[in-house]
Formats: sequence, structure tokens, C-alpha cells
Amino acid sequence: MSGTKTRDRKPRTGDGAVAGADVRAGMRRASAFLARRSLDTHRRAWAAVFAATAATTALLGAFALVLGSLLLAGPPVERYAGADAVVVADQRVTYTAKPWGSEPRTATAHLPERVRLDRASVARAAAAEGVARAVADDSVPVVAGHGTSAVGRSWPAAALTRYELTGGRAPRSASEVVVDSALAAESGGPGGRVTLQVDGAARRYTVSGVAGTGHRGGAPAVFFTEARLTRLAGHPGTVDAIGVLAERGVSEAALRASLGDAVAGRGGGERGPRVLTGAGRGEAEQLDALGARGDLLTMLASIAATVVMVALLVIATTLSQAVHQRSGELALLRAVGATPRQLRSAVGREAGRVAGAAALLGAVLSVPLGLLMRSLLTTDPLPLPVPVWLPLAAGVVGALIVALVARPVALLAARSITRLRPAVALGAARAPEPDEPGRPRTVAGVLLVVAGLGSAGAATAQGGQAAALAASAAATSLIIAVALLGPWIARISMRVLGAPLRRAGGVAGFLAARSAAAHHRRLGAALTPVVLVVAFVCVQLAAGSTLERAADRQASDALRADLVVTGPAAGIPSEVADAVRGAPEVSAATGLLRSSVVLAHRETGDPKLDRYPVLGVTADQLSGTLDARVTAGDPARLTGRGTVAVGRDRADELGAGVGDTVRLRLGDGARVRLRVVAVYERSLGLGEFMLPREALAAHVSAPRDRQVLVRSKDGDGDAVSAVRRALAPYPGLDVRPATADDVRISPSSSDQDDALTVIGVGVIGGFALLAVVSTLTLITVGRRPEFRLLRLVGAGRGQLLRMRVLETALVTVAGLAIGTAVAAIPLLAFSLTATGSLPYLPPVRYGVLALAVTLAAAAGTVLPGAGSGAGRTG
Repeated sequence: MSGTKTRDRKPRTGDGAVAGADVRAGMRRASAFLARRSLDTHRRAWAAVFAATAATTALLGAFALVLGSLLLAGPPVERYAGADAVVVADQRVTYTAKPWGSEPRTATAHLPERVRLDRASVARAAAAEGVARAVADDSVPVVAGHGTSAVGRSWPAAALTRYELTGGRAPRSASEVVVDSALAAESGGPGGRVTLQVDGAARRYTVSGVAGTGHRGGAPAVFFTEARLTRLAGHPGTVDAIGVLAERGVSEAALRASLGDAVAGRGGGERGPRVLTGAGRGEAEQLDALGARGDLLTMLASIAATVVMVALLVIATTLSQAVHQRSGELALLRAVGATPRQLRSAVGREAGRVAGAAALLGAVLSVPLGLLMRSLLTTDPLPLPVPVWLPLAAGVVGALIVALVARPVALLAARSITRLRPAVALGAARAPEPDEPGRPRTVAGVLLVVAGLGSAGAATAQGGQAAALAASAAATSLIIAVALLGPWIARISMRVLGAPLRRAGGVAGFLAARSAAAHHRRLGAALTPVVLVVAFVCVQLAAGSTLERAADRQASDALRADLVVTGPAAGIPSEVADAVRGAPEVSAATGLLRSSVVLAHRETGDPKLDRYPVLGVTADQLSGTLDARVTAGDPARLTGRGTVAVGRDRADELGAGVGDTVRLRLGDGARVRLRVVAVYERSLGLGEFMLPREALAAHVSAPRDRQVLVRSKDGDGDAVSAVRRALAPYPGLDVRPATADDVRISPSSSDQDDALTVIGVGVIGGFALLAVVSTLTLITVGRRPEFRLLRLVGAGRGQLLRMRVLETALVTVAGLAIGTAVAAIPLLAFSLTATGSLPYLPPVRYGVLALAVTLAAAAGTVLPGAGSGAGRTG
């Protein structure tokens, strides 16, 4: 209509929402565009981040696979493959205490020696509903022929492994046995004769039959009559275990409930008898398998915690360096109008894409790496299973950790630039970023240094596990402090090494020194992974080698015997030491019976149950064969069932001296109160406790010596022949010169220790070296404009190469020095407490470490910059 005024229309209700959605979509498109362009432009820098992130994922996934496999592991069922259920005593002990300001907690430990059941429980189990047959199963170590270790059992127990006669008949008298097919060749079959050594001198038995089974595994078996086996076992009132055969159609659950009701409260450990069915029957065969698994889990969990710390540090270092190198570019984008949200989104997208792709690759690589680590730890008593789902789950765990950490770290690194106002950002784009770390970072670094030094000091005032934990905490705190205080440490390093660098390198040295002095943040970022790998490897290697060296020295100094009698895995009968002692050329001989005791105590208020090795000795023969360096008391009083000798460090920790009483749990769980009659110094080599052999023998599964130490009269050369004559009735024994390894409470190196060394030092050290290469490569790639500028102003290619070589030397020397110092502080505290000596690392090992660090630094500094400034200067 003409002449009508037009009115401004108000936007409809949905128009604002649509406009806002369009704006957000535009911002997302802009962020995605910036992320794509940045990934293309900085692909070399992101490649270094990709490599470090993929390696991190692979390592985390590999540890998740190994720990998961170990958690699922259980001893295999061999001896009780034919039994439907097995009744055993509880092999666990507990200790409950109330920590400071908390609810009571309970610690649990597995016992290394057999806890036995009352023999009356066999009849109760047989009378339980659903039970067709209950069999008492005892075992004794047997040496067959000329040294073959075997297991002696009663013939009724053969049904528990499904042994069946393949020839002959069952034994009927004490002089008859049935042998399995593995020993049939030595005996000649039914009617033949076989030599067996069980409780004393070897004797001949008639083979009444040969038995075979479809199940393979375990030691060869010899079957006696039940009466003969009971006498040989030496504990007629108790049994090792009860094997149960169920009636047809009885389920596992019903059988377990029926047996539990029948034998409940009938002794058998702290918690009474246990009924094992299915895969759990293997626990009745390998007594300490679960205890060993727990110890291994503890050690691997400690290594895994270190892995997580190293992984997070590596991701933070590489991502932060990648973002910091682009600070000028980000400031310029902010100055020309990019919003903080757009920049943060772009950086987050870049980090997310790189970390996501690297996490997928690392998840795939974690499977072979985890299987390799698992193969190093696999042992016969406890095979490690790998279900189909476990590798996938392990890879997902590693990938999730990396994916969740990468984006926040990148955003945090970009925060200082993205939050600037455009006018301020324009100046920041022109000026270099300040090298000094912020005040919060500096304060945190200083506090961690103080905490690390305090933990090291606390380690010197404590002992045992507490000292080791304090030293470990000190090392962790100092390593993180170095990462936070990197620029300040780099500044100090330049003041120390700058002048020698300039004098030694001429023009190239001048350029290297000026470049390092102008970029402390960059030099600090380069030093951090080097310090990390040096400190970590030194702590891991030196702690073990320090203890090994001290234990070897103590064992060697303690040895007074010149000969040692050794035997098969079944052990040496107790009467061998008496037989050797009776030889005219022998002045002293003592058998070494080895076991473990469990000590209940508190650690920072929490209840703890720790196992310590114990040595059973003959007191009146001890001074002639071993010198434990007694500091108080008299080891000759180590007699009877109520006495003990204690290592000095353990005595100090317990506050016990000569005449005091200590409370221990022996290997079979028996609680004892023992009077301290001697305190000795050489506990690293000989063990923390010594007991009279006759007292310890009543609490071990098989009271057989591991070795017999022999001291000849005045070095008599005929002593070897005399000892061999005394050993004639005992097959499989030998005599040779004694060494320190014969008296050491544990071997100098075990397969498990070697595996943990490979995993802890080899795998993690290799990963840390890869982090060195990735970080230095990232820094070198970011310096390409600097190298091109130096070429334009006249620097030659040779000068630039020498400059990078000198920078590599600077990073290597400073990193080795700082890393060694960081490791030396906790190591010194630990070694002074544990051994009373300085830390020790074999020079060859340190040389290999220094060479590996040098090569890694060269690979990250020299090689990536080989093509820098290659063009003409004009």
C-alpha cells in the first residue's frame, strides 16, 4: 500500500540460534583449516612427536599386556589332573593393624613351606556327600639311579594323576615300588631292581610294576605302599593334601560345598582347610607359585609406575616443544584476528590427530613388544596365559592414556600465546619467547628438589624396604625437578661449559655457545630426556650391582670351608653332614638348610608381612665353616628350638639385642618366639636370620640340606678322597672346592632378575633413548630457518656441521653429568644404608650408557640438520 511506513522487523526467535550455529560452524571450519595447514607445514616436527607418542603407546600397552597376563596366571594342574577336588591347608598368613587415623587393614603373605592337614581329615572328607573316594597324598624327594630327582608317593595316590599299570602289579611290601615310564629304563621293568635314596643311604627296591599316564609334565614318580610312604614322610599325624574323587554326576559347586562342611574348622593354616577344584587345583602342587606371582607383580608394578612417569614426561616434553617452536606463528595468527578459541581448537586438533594416529600404531606395536616381555618372564611353575581379548585390551589401555594426555598438554603449552590480546600478540610475534620458566614452574621445581633431598636424607636414617622406597622417591622427585627447572639448569651448564666450548671450537664453537646461551629453554628441553635416561639407567643398574658386590664380598669373607658337597634338586639327606664329619681328614662340616621366615611389622603405620631368608646350621660346626662376623653374643648357643641369630641391620630395625625376644612366622606358618643369642654383620651374604638346623627342619616341606660345607684339617690334600668315600652310600652327590656362591643366601643372578633387568633397563632405557632422539630431532627441525640465516650471512657448511657436533657434545656432557648427579644422590643414601659402602656401577656398563646417549644425541642433532642451508648463499 502506497504511503504506508515500513517498520523494522524484529528477528524471529530461531534466527539468533541459527546465526550462533553458523558462527560456531565457521569457527570449527577455520580451526580445521588451520590444523590441516599446520600439519602440512610442520610435518617434520610432528613426525618426531608421532614417533615419541607411538613408542609411548607401545610401551604402555606392552606393560598392560604383561601385567594382565600375570594377573590371570595360575599354576598348571599336573599332579592332581585325575582328582575332582583337592583339600589343602591354607598357605597364607595375615597380619591386621590399624594405620594412623584409618580403619584396620590386613596384610597377606604366602608361605613357602607346606602347611599340613590333620590325618583325621581324610576320613571326614571320605564321608562327605558326593565323595566316592578320598586319598591321603604325601610326597617325599627321591634320588633314583645315579642322581635323577624324582617324587615318591603312595600307590593309592596314583589315581589322582590317572596313573595306570602298564605292566606288573601294585607294590605289596616295603621293599617293592612301582615306577613310572620315565624311570622304567633304569629299572628294567617289572621284576627288576632300582636304587633309590630317600631318607638316608640308598637301598635297592624291587620293581613290582610300571605305571603310565596320558598326562605329561612334572618330575618322575616312584610309588611305595601307603605304610612305607607314611614312614618315609616322617609326619604320621598329618598329610600334605587330600585328593578327592567324586561320585558320578556331582557338580563342582556341590562337591566344594560338601567338602567344606566336612573339614571346616579342622586345622590347616590360619583360615582352615581350602577346597580347590578346576584350575585352582594347581595351587596344591606349586606352593609358592602365587607368592612368587605376588612378588613379581609388585616389582613389575613399580617398574610400570616408572614407565607411566617417563611416558608422561616424554609426551609433555615433545608436545610442549612442538607448540613452543610455533609460538611466533600462533602470536601472528592472534594478531591478525584469530580468536583464542580458534587457536586452541587448531592446536588441539593437530595434537589429537597426531596422537590418535600414533596411538593406533603404538597399540598394534604393543602386542609383539608385550609378548616379547612376557616370554622373558615365563617360567615352568607359572606359565603366563594370553587370552585372545588381552592384547586388544592392552593396546586400548595404552592408546587411551596417550590420547587423553596429549590434547590437554598441547592446549596447556599454547595457553600463554592464545590468551594474549591481538595488539600484544603482534609484539610477541616479533620478539622471541622468554627463556625463563614461569614462577609457578620454578617454585614447583625448587620444592621437588627439596623433597628429593629430604627423601634421600630420610633413606639414610631408615633401613630395609623403607630406605629403598625413600631413595626411589628421591630419584623420581629430582628427575621431575630437572624437567621443570630445565632452562635454569641450561643457563648454569652454559656458564660452566660455554668458555671451553668457545675455546675448543673456534668459529663453530662460538656459534654453538652463542646459540645455546640465547635459547636456554630450548637447551633445557634438549637436556631433559638425556638426564632422564642417564638417571634412570644408573639408578636401576647401580642399585643391583651395589647389593650384588656387597653380598659377594660378605659371602667371600664369611667362607671358612674349603670344600662343599652338592647334590641333585631333591637335596641332600640330613645324615650326610654327619657322615662327612666322621671322615678323619675333616675338621668341621655343617649342612645348610635353607628356608624363609615371615616378619610382621608396620611401615609408615601400614601392616606389612615381609619374607626373609633363613639359614639352618649346626652351631658347634659353624665357626669352622662360616664366619658371620658376630658383633654380640655367641653363635655356639644357637641350639634347641627357641634361639635365633639375627643380622645387625634387622636387629637394629627390630630394636632387638642379645637376650631379647623376636616374634617370627616360620615357613609353614608356625608362630614362634625366639631368644636372640647372637647378632652378626654379614647378613647380605648369609641372610637375615640363622636358626638351629634341628629347629628349622621341623618346619620345612622336606628337611634336606642344599649344601654341606666342609673344612679339611690343615688343608689336607687327601680330604677330597676321604669325603668322596663318605659319600659312597649316597648317589648323585659330589664334592668340589667351595666358593662364595655356595654360601650366599641367594644366587648372584636368577632368570627372573635378568628378565626384570632387561625389561626395566633395556626396554625403558631404549624408550628413553628414543625420546632423546625425538626431542632433539624436533628441536633441530625447528632450527632450520636459523641454519639458513647463518648460511646467508656467510657461515660455511663445515662450520655449521662442526657447530652441531659441538652442540651434541654440550648436550651429551651436560646431560651425563647432571643425570649422574641426580642418580648419585638417592644411590648414595641407599647404598650407605643397605651396604655401608659407596654405590658401584661397573665402568663397562656406564661406558655403554654414555656411548648410547652420545649416539642418540648425534642422531637427533647432527643427522636431521644435515641438509640445512644446503643451497647457495647468494
